[in-house]
Amino acid sequence: MSGLLHGSALSLLAMLAGCVQVGPDFTPPQDPWLAHWGTPLLAQATGPGGDLRQWWAVFADPTLDALIAEADAHNGNLQVAGLRIAEARAQLAIVRTGRYPQLQQVRAQSLYLKQDQSGSATARDVELWQSSLGFDIAWEIDFWGRFSRAIESADAAYFASRANYADALVLLRAQVADSYFALRTTEARLDIARDNARRQARSLQITERLFRHGENDELDWQQARSQLLATEATIPELENQLNALRNVLCSLLGRPPGPLPELAAGHGRLPLPDRAVLQAVPAELLRRRPDIRAAEQAVAAQSALVGVAEADLYPQLSLLGSIGWSLVSGSHLPDSFDIAAGPGLIWNPFDYGRRKNAVRVEDVRLQQLITLYHQQVREAAREADDAASALVRALQSAAIRDRAAAAATRSLDLASTQYREGFADFQRVLDAQQLLLQQQDGYLVSRGNAVGSLVALYKALGGGWARQAPVIDAPTRRQMEQRSDWGELLDERGAAQ
Repeated sequence: MSGLLHGSALSLLAMLAGCVQVGPDFTPPQDPWLAHWGTPLLAQATGPGGDLRQWWAVFADPTLDALIAEADAHNGNLQVAGLRIAEARAQLAIVRTGRYPQLQQVRAQSLYLKQDQSGSATARDVELWQSSLGFDIAWEIDFWGRFSRAIESADAAYFASRANYADALVLLRAQVADSYFALRTTEARLDIARDNARRQARSLQITERLFRHGENDELDWQQARSQLLATEATIPELENQLNALRNVLCSLLGRPPGPLPELAAGHGRLPLPDRAVLQAVPAELLRRRPDIRAAEQAVAAQSALVGVAEADLYPQLSLLGSIGWSLVSGSHLPDSFDIAAGPGLIWNPFDYGRRKNAVRVEDVRLQQLITLYHQQVREAAREADDAASALVRALQSAAIRDRAAAAATRSLDLASTQYREGFADFQRVLDAQQLLLQQQDGYLVSRGNAVGSLVALYKALGGGWARQAPVIDAPTRRQMEQRSDWGELLDERGAAQ
């Protein structure tokens, strides 16, 4: 028996020594054009570069800082992304069991047997208990790398889940900042609309009084009234936008729709990012984008699955073993002890091309992911270039509209003075009022576009994904641990291993 076990062990070592991994080894996709790519548009804007990890700090807005911190803690989509990391870790732990014997089975049974015999002189009744206990083991040797490739794929999927979490964090923080500044822009536009409505209401009072006293005709009064009503009509529209943006923020923060009292402190305050910009966008930043890293890990995972499918083309080599005891209560029947061990081979060479086509399916899926990776890199470069261009153009537009608003204010003052002194008709006042509202509103829109473009630029660079807090919050973790035994899989200290 010992010789049999010794020979089996030697056979196992020999097979392990000859193990190979079939299938392609992963090589990261390359985009040679990235080495020479850049965004020269930002060279037009001067100023220090921002910190990509906490880029929103360039706005020096405590309210925005608090909103982003709250979104990090309570946003549902981000929490789901964190839970998917735990799922990927559990899947990886499942696949890693392929390194060990796949079958480890303990069997036990006890049978009562009663047999009545007749018909011969030697016949006699039999009544006994038969008990048996055994242990079976089967270990498929990873000769072709099927299990190691599966582990490689699951490992890449785990790191892809971490990159997807980082991408969700980038998207969340950009959405919070973008919605917040869109709300501030709308507040400022609403203030401008109300201010112009008050100015136009005074003009309406003047024209009505002149008409009532017969010093002017009805046309000036009706034109003033029409202009005031048109301006007042924009106020409920802006109020509706304000309410919608407030609800968007509540959703991002994990709150039900409702008021946001903390926004009152900085009502209508909108920064102009003329100094908080990046001077250039190096291509290396694009490679660090979480979604690009996730796409690369998806390629790695699929590359390993090609090897898993290819390993099925070859025989499965296993080491089998069995130990059993059988005990019988009858004194005239012997007890038994059995042990068996040895290698086994399973191979189905005639599958009509099923396994070969399975390899082809996995390979074409790999090529699809490689193509999508290159497309995603190009899209990332496009997003960065678009955001850089939009930032520069919005800053230029805001500067021009600022001067135009100042000129429109002066024009309205002159037109109003000339009208009161009788040197100009009321139409010039109406035109000046309308132009002032357009230029002031346009200036705020350009400023809002500039801030939104800067946020989009930081998002395009993958900024804001560094986070020290656990990806699964403490209440959720306690709830999961009360429901199931998670062992160390929820421990963040081992998450990066």
